[in-house]
Amino acid sequence: MDNIPEWEFGVLQQLRDVTLALRNDFSRSQSQSEDDVDLREAQPLFAYSNDSWIFPATENQYQQGLDRLESYLVRLADEDQFNAQFYVRSDNLVDWLKLVEKQMGSLSQRLSASVGQARINTDLANESNAQQSTGTPAIVMTHTPWMKIDNVFYEARGASYALLHLLRAVERDFRPVLEDKNAIISVKQIIRELEEAQSTVYSPMILNGGGYGLFANHSLVMANYLSRANAAISDLRKLLERG
Repeated sequence: MDNIPEWEFGVLQQLRDVTLALRNDFSRSQSQSEDDVDLREAQPLFAYSNDSWIFPATENQYQQGLDRLESYLVRLADEDQFNAQFYVRSDNLVDWLKLVEKQMGSLSQRLSASVGQARINTDLANESNAQQSTGTPAIVMTHTPWMKIDNVFYEARGASYALLHLLRAVERDFRPVLEDKNAIISVKQIIRELEEAQSTVYSPMILNGGGYGLFANHSLVMANYLSRANAAISDLRKLLERG
């Protein structure tokens, strides 16, 4: 039963990112324009802790955020009001895709660490003058604790479920931009990978076999789908950034 909150947290992470993108990008024409009054209130409400029961309850905070989003949508659909906008622009979409890339990359790494791996530290790669606050070893061992493997799996499953629906909305709302860049097929490919990530799990538990062992490793299968989707998202972002 602890996997249900993890699935919900994965959905919540995507909701937080898209609400931030709505406030900072999709609803604004430029950096100097004023952010929407409802989105300004909704975005911090979804940032509230996801495990608070009372004073105030998490559900109450999120419901207030949903009410604010609903108010924004109502004003958006009202042709007599001009203070709510949704700008279909490639640069706005690119900014949101950057957030998605980072989330998918993090989940892929955590899923792959189910079997443990020695990872070469690439934190300062591709930048000759790059520095970091604290030194780290050249080889980093990463391993997801055994009791957390199913939690990470279902968090990734929830995140991919939410992202699947968001990209379906993007395919419709940003169709003029995507058609101009001949990028509709790229979005469809990402959606297909995320649909595969939602395939039924027939095993009664999340298995953690070795990479080439006798038993399946569900985390590595999920990491494969998310990595492929993330690579396609990166390609889509680069395509949109080109003039």
